[in-house]
Amino acid sequence: MRIPIALLLSSMGLLIACTSPSNDAGQVDSTPAVPSQDLGSFQVFPSDNPWNTDISAYPVHIHSDAYIASIGVNGHVHPDFGTVWDRAPIGIPYVIVDSNTPLKAIAFDYADESDVGPYPIPDSIRIEGGSSSTGDRHILMIDTTAHKLYEVWHAYPPGHSENPSKTAWFGGSGAIFDLTSNTLRPEGYTSADAAGLPIFPGLVRYDEAVTKGAILHALRFTVNHSQQAYIHPATHQAGESTDANLPPMGLRLRLKASVDTAGYSPEVRVIMQALKKYGMIVADNGSDWYISGAPDSRWNDEHLAELSQLQGSDFEAVETGALHY
Repeated sequence: MRIPIALLLSSMGLLIACTSPSNDAGQVDSTPAVPSQDLGSFQVFPSDNPWNTDISAYPVHIHSDAYIASIGVNGHVHPDFGTVWDRAPIGIPYVIVDSNTPLKAIAFDYADESDVGPYPIPDSIRIEGGSSSTGDRHILMIDTTAHKLYEVWHAYPPGHSENPSKTAWFGGSGAIFDLTSNTLRPEGYTSADAAGLPIFPGLVRYDEAVTKGAILHALRFTVNHSQQAYIHPATHQAGESTDANLPPMGLRLRLKASVDTAGYSPEVRVIMQALKKYGMIVADNGSDWYISGAPDSRWNDEHLAELSQLQGSDFEAVETGALHY
């Protein structure tokens, strides 16, 4: 039985018209939400890439029950994207770049696991959480002509008080992905995400969920506690425990086929169908059951909040590969 959305959100201490941004609660940056750019028919990784693989018939993982229990059987899914919350856009923004975009040098804190660059960063680059965010501060740039994806975590422009350099950009880590290739990061390497995965392919985007009415890839989500292990396509672990009951980075969950999608708003049904066919991948440590997406002024936050009716018990882990330590 579906719980009325107003009653559910009230019981969870959430407001109907807003969702909270990832790790950026309390930010007061007044950056407005704007429509995200439409990628049209642009192909993000080959059709046989893990992100684009139909896993609806994959076998249930032998440790599925333990993994779900550790994340929270009764925990609710949270759409970590939308319009604006606390005067900052909700979600991880991206921007389309081309050969005319200025290339910028970046110094990295984790330089030994980062791609040197340079990175095409527009002067008007959108930073996750807004320019004054103290959160993850991801920046994502997609060159649809060169078929390259550039991603940086903890990105600070020159002159920022948190940037030790006054002349160059600074980031925690960064990665460059060839969108025509299935090549993974080197074993043990991180990226702009803890799991060593690209972020952009796992975002819920308005142009897919609403404009096209179909999401043809897996989604990105976070868990609070993870195991010191990873499953490909992840290449990096970020756990604090060897507990085999905790989910490893790269673990893939699937919305059970038995979950009824009737009665949900159209864009939410699209998201739920993607979760059944492509699943979602553990990509970072954060709040449990938080699904990532791109901010967009066109989202209907009240509709997106319907995702919070999904609980941990509605999901199962699937077998996609061996553990790496």
